[in-house]
Amino acid sequence: MNAPAASILVVDDEPDLRTLYELTLLREGYRVETASSVQEAREQLRNQKFDAVITDMRLPDGFGMELLQDLRDQQRRERCVVMTAYGSAENAVEALRAGAFDYLTKPVDLKQFRSVVASAIQGSGGVPAPRALRSGGNQSRNGVTTGPDVLGTAHALNRLVGESEAMQNVKQRVLKVSRGMAPVLIHGESGTGKELVAQALHACSQRADGPLVAVNCGAIPENLLEAEFFGARKGSYTGAAQDRDGYFQAARGGTLFLDEIGDLPLAMQSKLLRAIQERSVRPLGSTQEETVDVRIVSATHRDLAADVQSGRFRQDLYYRLNVIEIVIPPLRERREDLPALCTALLTRISQDSGMPAPALTTRALDAIAAHPLNGNVRELENLLHRAVALSDGDELQVDCPSASADGGSAPRFAPSAATQGLATPAAAAGANASGAGSMAGYATPQPSAGSTVALPSDLQAWLDQQERDILVRALREANFNRTATAARLGISLRQIRYRIARLNIALPGDPDPNDDVG
Repeated sequence: MNAPAASILVVDDEPDLRTLYELTLLREGYRVETASSVQEAREQLRNQKFDAVITDMRLPDGFGMELLQDLRDQQRRERCVVMTAYGSAENAVEALRAGAFDYLTKPVDLKQFRSVVASAIQGSGGVPAPRALRSGGNQSRNGVTTGPDVLGTAHALNRLVGESEAMQNVKQRVLKVSRGMAPVLIHGESGTGKELVAQALHACSQRADGPLVAVNCGAIPENLLEAEFFGARKGSYTGAAQDRDGYFQAARGGTLFLDEIGDLPLAMQSKLLRAIQERSVRPLGSTQEETVDVRIVSATHRDLAADVQSGRFRQDLYYRLNVIEIVIPPLRERREDLPALCTALLTRISQDSGMPAPALTTRALDAIAAHPLNGNVRELENLLHRAVALSDGDELQVDCPSASADGGSAPRFAPSAATQGLATPAAAAGANASGAGSMAGYATPQPSAGSTVALPSDLQAWLDQQERDILVRALREANFNRTATAARLGISLRQIRYRIARLNIALPGDPDPNDDVG
């Protein structure tokens, strides 16, 4: 038994346009009711429920925004599409911010009209999915990455790891704004996970069956931007041997994610603005525009408001993109999420490598927390990759941050007599260059004003000898326990083994004992 067709209320004060919209929707198989004023529309809404309401912005006795506000106040399920006059971008942005599902610009293109209505009522009783969404699936080509086929809402939100208040706010915001078509601007520092938020927005929306096309705006050569975004016709430029679609066409029925939108040059910004505003693009070399049905999600680490003030970013494009903003907190503002993030990242690293991940101990977590992690989650992932690769045994071993990395922290232990020879500037420079933080745990004494230490004739040999003396002393104090020695010097077990072999330090029980180690 077929499910009932969706019911739609059309509100417009112009009889000809009202009839045109009604006939168009009837041909699509919908049940349609009409109204010519706010009062008539309210009476219709009191008498029955609809799947969608399509209303003109200006009506004889009020504004379509009043109907939108009524739907919100009564918590009704109808999705509202607002029609605005050509050029009234401010009205469209206001409607989207007020909760409208989408907007249409008059004069309305009927193909776009059908597509927007189909998106609005998708999921209602018995209505087929929009034509643009039936193909779905992933697409991939040079410069474009596409998201997974379909991510369930729960799975998509679970990928946003963290239970801190800041992350809970982000997840709630994603759930709330994913229901509509309003453009979303994601703002956050590098490495905070802006693309993950975009993927969650797409997966939680009614467009989840469509493609998610992610574009790095800063990675495209300026002379190729127009062809990459809008497509190109055969012969439109040297090397164009055939027609090719652009990002907008590739994302039809889905979501177009514009990463690092602040890197777009001004000339391209004006063309992008028109494409978003008119819902149509003109491929390079073509005289005809093509209607495109995409939701725009953009992201940046820049302060676009400041760029607008300085003239580096168009104000009209900024307001068009920044209808709804999602701010991702940096990792320093949600340190309580570190254990969950480390666990999730170690699980992924283990799956990618096919090897069991070392255990995450309290000591390892303390070492991770000591890092400033200015690169946010991306830096944390790199740190864990390095720790997994260099760890020996079943426990994760994490290098403590050096003074240069954390802004000059205090030394972990005081210098001993074995390090007093490092008093010259040359020695300090050599210690910093000796690799992998072998001197991270030592404070470097400064030479006195009357120091007469002779400069070495072979700097590398002199530095090797200083490093060897330090390692020998540390090994003796740790009873030749390499794990304890490595922990005290702030390096990994693998690193200390490498240094022992490179500096030819023999330990008790080795086949060829060295006199330096008694």
